[in-house]
Amino acid sequence: MTDWTTRKEIGDQHEQRVARELRHRGWTVHPFGQGTYPTAIQNALRLTNSPLRQLPDMIAANGNRIVCIDAKTSLHSTTSNRYAVSRASVQAGLQFTGLNAPVPLYYVFGDLRVLTPSDIAHHSDHGDEHPGGSYFLISTHFARPFESVFGPTPLHRAA
Repeated sequence: MTDWTTRKEIGDQHEQRVARELRHRGWTVHPFGQGTYPTAIQNALRLTNSPLRQLPDMIAANGNRIVCIDAKTSLHSTTSNRYAVSRASVQAGLQFTGLNAPVPLYYVFGDLRVLTPSDIAHHSDHGDEHPGGSYFLISTHFARPFESVFGPTPLHRAA
């Protein structure tokens, strides 16, 4: 799965799934970041190292609570029980969080488990660096369940 178009399609499907899960829990969700720009801007931005390339995929609110979410897909190893997150993404995520506090940024993985950039930075000594050094490999053990961060579905609230 090295084809960019295929990766983009899978990523878009994951973003849509995360948005549906949030809406099901009462969140209002809106697109955010690079995916909202016209194609010409996306193409030009891809040629830079700007943190703008790593902006979250969506912004969501539930009552007075507001969060940003970066949907990470195809980054979970079922054989090693680790997530791979690019160093550039974590660095941009830490910057974004610092500039936009108190609005948190959450990474939501394909298994709907959740980490923050600071979780990854903090636990990086518990994971391993990819030999190329471009990714943090973080144990899935540190991730939180989706419902513990964003609330249960209405069906589970009634139970």
